[in-house]
Amino acid sequence: MADQIARRRSVLDGWALPSRAGLASLTNAGTAARFVYRGAPELVGDAFGVSLPTVPLRAHAQSGRAALWLGPDEWLLLSAEADGSTLAVALSSALNGKPAALVDISHRQVGLIVSGSSVEALLNAGCSLDLDMTTFPVGMCTRTLLAKAEIVLWRTAGDTFRIEVARSFAPYIVALLDEAMHGIA
Repeated sequence: MADQIARRRSVLDGWALPSRAGLASLTNAGTAARFVYRGAPELVGDAFGVSLPTVPLRAHAQSGRAALWLGPDEWLLLSAEADGSTLAVALSSALNGKPAALVDISHRQVGLIVSGSSVEALLNAGCSLDLDMTTFPVGMCTRTLLAKAEIVLWRTAGDTFRIEVARSFAPYIVALLDEAMHGIA
C-alpha cells in the first residue's frame, strides 16, 4: 500500500476519442497545470515565462506554456507540467501581496485538441462563431459556448483548435463532436 502513488488523470484517459479519416479528429490534450489570473499582466509575465497578451482575444505560447486573454484583466495560464505546484509558488511569489487573484483550476478543466481539414465545420455544429481563418486566425482565443457548454476556444494552427472545458462537460462535448462528425463532408 505504501508504494502506491496517487496520480492525476484526465477524465478522458482511456477513452476512444472520435476521428473521421482526414476530416477531423479529437485527441486528449493531456494533463496540464491551469490557472486563472486576474490582475496586471506585468506582475506574473516573468514568473510564468510567457508574456501575457494585452490585445483582446489573443494568446501567447512558448516552451509548453500559454497565456490566453479572457478579459481586460483576466487570463487563462496553461502549462504542460503535470504538477503545477512549483509554478504556483513562483506565480504567488511574483504577486507577493499585490492586488491580484490567482486560482489553480487544474482539476476543474480538461483540454481537447480538435484538428483536421473540416475542423471549422465540425465546431460550427455547436458554435455560432465565424471560425474562418480570416476572422479567427491562428493565435486567437475566446470564451464561448459549444452547444450548451461554456468553453475556451483557441486556434493553435490553421487546422487545429484547443478546447478547454469543465471536466464535467467533457463527455458531453466528446459526444456532441462525435455526432457532428457524421454530418461533415
